[in-house]
Amino acid sequence: MFSTAEVGIDLGTANILIYTKSKGIVLNEPSVVAIDVNTKQVVAVGTEAKEMVGKTPQNIIPIRPLKDGVIADYDVTSQMLKAFLKKVSKQIGMSMRKPVVVVCTPSGSTTVERRAIHNAVSSYGAKQVHLIEEPIAAAIGADLPVDEPVANVVVDIGGGTSEVGIISFGGVVSCNSVRVGGDKMDEEIIHHIRKNYNILIGERTAENIKMEIGYAHQNHKEETMEIRGRDMVTGLPKTITITSKEVYLALKESLEQVLGAIRTTLENCPPELSGDIVDHGIVLTGGGALLQGMQEWLSHELIVPVHLAPNPLESVAIGTGRSLKMIHKLQKATK
Repeated sequence: MFSTAEVGIDLGTANILIYTKSKGIVLNEPSVVAIDVNTKQVVAVGTEAKEMVGKTPQNIIPIRPLKDGVIADYDVTSQMLKAFLKKVSKQIGMSMRKPVVVVCTPSGSTTVERRAIHNAVSSYGAKQVHLIEEPIAAAIGADLPVDEPVANVVVDIGGGTSEVGIISFGGVVSCNSVRVGGDKMDEEIIHHIRKNYNILIGERTAENIKMEIGYAHQNHKEETMEIRGRDMVTGLPKTITITSKEVYLALKESLEQVLGAIRTTLENCPPELSGDIVDHGIVLTGGGALLQGMQEWLSHELIVPVHLAPNPLESVAIGTGRSLKMIHKLQKATK
């Protein structure tokens, strides 16, 4: 079995990460594909395609084939996966013929959505495809003792979804998934600036604003940032200055939804495991975990310790790869 290439894939809405047993994480690129609409050919994938967003001629369209953590465009996703796996096999100098693949799926995904992910990976010629729930992958990647009888609470705030899971004995005890993540937060910032300043900004600018002056906690030292966009009245470029307090107000609703999902999950937790949560707290993974003030805000709202995973952006991919050796045990636990 170990002579076959073993691959873990974090099929994220914002980024795709590929983990191999021998080399660790070998690919981390945006889930974007640029397609020529006339020929239907893939022009670019990953970082190269993301750099084209908002800057392409009419015949080339950058597409994000994954939405809310699941496949929105099956054909484009298949082409993107093939391109990435070819790139990985060249990079590590290892044949990717008939690999054993583990892919993570959102805990709230439907049977149809899971089948689409399974088929997209199988179409590359995978020998076996295993699906693992995102909270379990995130917990394994964050070095939590998932196969022990203690409550491991993971909050994975990704691009399309936020996943909350309580894991014990290798299985999910209670979980919740909301279709709110980094993308929704970017949309809220775009909407806020359009509504208050009559200025249109792109997704990349919104993402930069969130990363630079985005805060989860209301009590922070106010910061400002100069941004450029298109004036919707004159149609001309315009520069304005926005504050971190404004960005906080724009993000507030999305953050409240994530908090609501965590509260619901904790309410459904068996009483025996609640004591563990008070002792061990909650672990944050995913890109959204890096929003400034996120740990302090959640800790204040939930009155339990909140920790950041050692490598929040890569936790799910690492856990997906590591789960290869645990897969049979996990399957027994989740049946």
